[in-house]
Amino acid sequence: MSREAEVRYHADQEISKSFPDLLEKARQAEQIVRDLRAGAADELELLAAGRAFDHALTEALRAAEAGQRATFGVKAYDDRIARRKAKATPAGAMWTSEVERLRTLREDNRMWGIPRIPRPLPATA
Repeated sequence: MSREAEVRYHADQEISKSFPDLLEKARQAEQIVRDLRAGAADELELLAAGRAFDHALTEALRAAEAGQRATFGVKAYDDRIARRKAKATPAGAMWTSEVERLRTLREDNRMWGIPRIPRPLPATA
């Protein structure tokens, strides 16, 4: 195991500690988006809420990925086979499914949750 892998492992452990809070922030941002859609809010409000939800999901995803790497262990940072073996453990499979769920949710939000607002045309003289 390399010194760099050990440093990254400890950094990932610290980052992953914030995962529950970040996930809760993402849930709150999602609820705001759902409430705005149900209330027939204008597109600018939906755009801001969709971007805030995307930012919250991205932060939660980063923490989940850090938790996944930390769960795999120090050896998995340098060894591809150790990483694959760690994915097969119950804890590794749980983190892997959580990361995939968050990625899918973020992709869905980026494709359908953030409204596309046309840019205004420049005024011609």
